[in-house]
Amino acid sequence: MKDMNADLLSVLEYWEREKGISRERLIAAVQEALLTAAKRAIGPARELRATIDPKTGQIRALARLIVAEKVVSRHDQISLAEARRLKPDAQPGEEIEVEVTTEGFGRIASQVAKQALMQALRKIEKELILDEFKDRVGTVVSGTVRRFDRSDVIVDLGRCEALMPSRERVPTEEYQIGERISAYLKEIEIGPRGPEIILSRADPRFVIQLFRREVSEIHDGTIEIKAIAREPGVRTKLAVWTRDDKVDPVGACVGLRGQRVKNIVRELNNEKVDIIKWSPNIRDFITNALNPAKLKSFEIDEANKRVKILTSEDQLSLAIGKRGQNARLTSRLTGWQVDIEAEPVVKKGFEEKVAEAVDALAAVAGISREQADALVHAGFTRLEDLLQADVSDLAEIPQIGEQAAAVLEAARAEAERRKIPVNPDAGVGVAGT
Repeated sequence: MKDMNADLLSVLEYWEREKGISRERLIAAVQEALLTAAKRAIGPARELRATIDPKTGQIRALARLIVAEKVVSRHDQISLAEARRLKPDAQPGEEIEVEVTTEGFGRIASQVAKQALMQALRKIEKELILDEFKDRVGTVVSGTVRRFDRSDVIVDLGRCEALMPSRERVPTEEYQIGERISAYLKEIEIGPRGPEIILSRADPRFVIQLFRREVSEIHDGTIEIKAIAREPGVRTKLAVWTRDDKVDPVGACVGLRGQRVKNIVRELNNEKVDIIKWSPNIRDFITNALNPAKLKSFEIDEANKRVKILTSEDQLSLAIGKRGQNARLTSRLTGWQVDIEAEPVVKKGFEEKVAEAVDALAAVAGISREQADALVHAGFTRLEDLLQADVSDLAEIPQIGEQAAAVLEAARAEAERRKIPVNPDAGVGVAGT
């Protein structure tokens, strides 16, 4: 019995020292369980209670019995003679507290006490977690990877453990036991085993908190994070804005030589982070979000919050991104459905090309439309072609004839204006020779 009591005391001392739980609170929790054990071992004694001596670990059962000259119910009454042995001035009808511990109760009670103590510890520990961490929800905490429960990660935060469920893990990350990691304290979840701290590295708010910690202008409210879209482990788009015209919100977040955003990217294990200037104008906002892709036209449907964007064929893959990621994140960031398509390429017919060539030459001062038409049909479709010809070549064209020198001079003057190199050998010969 003494050994059992000593064991119980050592357990109390350990948890008091390691977990910071007061011995009084532990004893109070165990006493509740002991009372049930006492009722089974002793019977329905009146106002029964069980106690543990904090110093010796001794367990006793006590009942409040009524002093009676003649005992009718031994569970509720104590004889006057027996009462006066405990309290010399006891009187009939008076209530006195009497120890009713049976011979075998101590052994049973010690076993029950140890079991109850462990249950009480778990309950109290969970309550302490709730008290300590309820005000830290929404912040970043650091801990050590302690073990794995299937694909869930158990993280040691110091005085308690937290859970990072598989759904809150970044798919591209692997964690090692003993590794120190930071995570977003997402919530305290009340489950069948009591309150449980839930961590996340996949939540977009993890990135927001990293920026708050790294960028002082966000922390003090000078810069506001307007929106965020994230595919954990791959890419994040963050839209920022400020009322202060003197502050560049994107530049402040990037930092001198990119140091601020580099620190965040390092914490995110090289996840790409795009920092975008927010705008109330959806056209400007989407343009910023899809930069550096060059966009040609917008078709905006305000009612359905949908925008159709046309871009050139060579810019389409850049705008959409790998497996559509850029367009998908832009849609999430802006809250608009973004559809990106390549601008249709119209293939020009022969006649249309001829007409365009005639228009281009006829635009040269000194060349008439009739002359331009004759030159194009003779094979001189561009100004550069004329610069490679000589007077005799042009004089052979019936509609040009004696005007060959004048046409060639007009072409050279236009070339000089446009700063197009002129063939020094062109113009050799005389019309009609």
